[in-house]
Amino acid sequence: MKTLLLLLGPTGVGKTELSLRLAEHINSPVVSCDSRQVFREIPIGTAAPTLEEQARVRHYFIGTRSVTENYSAGGYERDAMSLLDTLFASRDTLLMTGGSMLYADAVCNGLDDLPPVPGHIRQQVTEQGRMANGEGLKWLQNEVQRLDPDYWDIVDRQNPARLAHCIELSLTTGQPYSSLRTATRKKRPFRIVKVALTRPREQLYERINKRVEQMMDLGLEQEARTVYPLRQLPALQTVGFREMFGCFDGLYNIDRAIELIRQNSRHYAKRQLTWFRRDEEIQWLDANNDHETNIHIIDNLLGACGVQERD
Repeated sequence: MKTLLLLLGPTGVGKTELSLRLAEHINSPVVSCDSRQVFREIPIGTAAPTLEEQARVRHYFIGTRSVTENYSAGGYERDAMSLLDTLFASRDTLLMTGGSMLYADAVCNGLDDLPPVPGHIRQQVTEQGRMANGEGLKWLQNEVQRLDPDYWDIVDRQNPARLAHCIELSLTTGQPYSSLRTATRKKRPFRIVKVALTRPREQLYERINKRVEQMMDLGLEQEARTVYPLRQLPALQTVGFREMFGCFDGLYNIDRAIELIRQNSRHYAKRQLTWFRRDEEIQWLDANNDHETNIHIIDNLLGACGVQERD
């Protein structure tokens, strides 16, 4: 049976280097399930694999879309399933990696068929979310917390599009959005083996802080200025760019923007871990192990599932 090996973990934990070594070990390309690395204009702010890393191992869904395109988890599910079908024709095991919970879930379980949102509800939420003086985001946050506390625990609380989507569907159905996301799991024509990297919290947060410094050194500020005229687009409602845009708008200085990026990245990592830890299928790996040790553990997991040894 074909096998999809899914390498997960929070931002900054160290997935990239292990994914490269794993891909070489099992002779697989890397299929990304990162909802922001797919956009070509923002490689620094999304910590996308470098050109050198992409030359080392073939990557898919890295820099293949423009931020001007409205790309969703539903579109990713469709595209990823088509790609996997093609790639599995010539190999038995494939590697997918990333930290975007909804994108990974779209491949593993499929997305729910959600009802359409009536125009008057969408307009109401949109108008409230656009309130002046920064109160729109606060309103969205308060509404999600009130309507769906479970989703509040895991949602990116600084992402107005995600917050508005939850509110719209909760108001449309009269049920919490999270309760609508429990449809029957779609049957996939391949086995899925899930592993995730973890580190002690203090160590993870320190790595995140250092990575923000590295992004600044690589030119995050200039990258953000380049897309600043497009700042209202959904693709740019993400950590690293929202904080920079606030700086450009004169709300605070660059030092404060950097600290907010660090802080919001740490918060995002915490929400990622909350999501992943709910999945009992995930086998956790210590990111402090050397790569050979973790690859050996993964080999054993694959072997236990009936995956044959590779030459």
